[in-house]
Amino acid sequence: MSRTISFKGKLADGEQEKIFLSTIDGKMGYKIKKFSTIDETPGTANVELLTKIYKTLQSTVDGNVDFSDNRLLGMAYFGFESSGSTAQTIIFDNEIFNQDIYITHTDNTGNNKPVNYYIELEQVKLDIGENTVATLKDIRNSNIDLVI
Repeated sequence: MSRTISFKGKLADGEQEKIFLSTIDGKMGYKIKKFSTIDETPGTANVELLTKIYKTLQSTVDGNVDFSDNRLLGMAYFGFESSGSTAQTIIFDNEIFNQDIYITHTDNTGNNKPVNYYIELEQVKLDIGENTVATLKDIRNSNIDLVI
């Protein structure tokens, strides 16, 4: 039986935060179930907020989305214009991972607005084969040089 855990917080423009998930044995996997974002002061200013979830620490936090990047697990775009129109797009992968994840935020309007986020993860018990596959994927996505 799976369990759902949630995380919420606020990120400043250009900020990156680590969500601690890894365990010593790696037998617990996670899958994104829900991902939502909203402006700190909804409806008061023009904003274009981009929040992304990655499997690895990012060297830069930017306002670009690249779905060919296999380290990207999900993204949420929240936009509001003073005319009253609101747009929100949320896309996330169904991939199972067993290591820490990183969430980044950028305000593409240059207004330096923070964002509130909410993430629900489904916990999944991994057998030894699934554990090995998830761990190897995480190693492959890291910037660590392996010496064999």
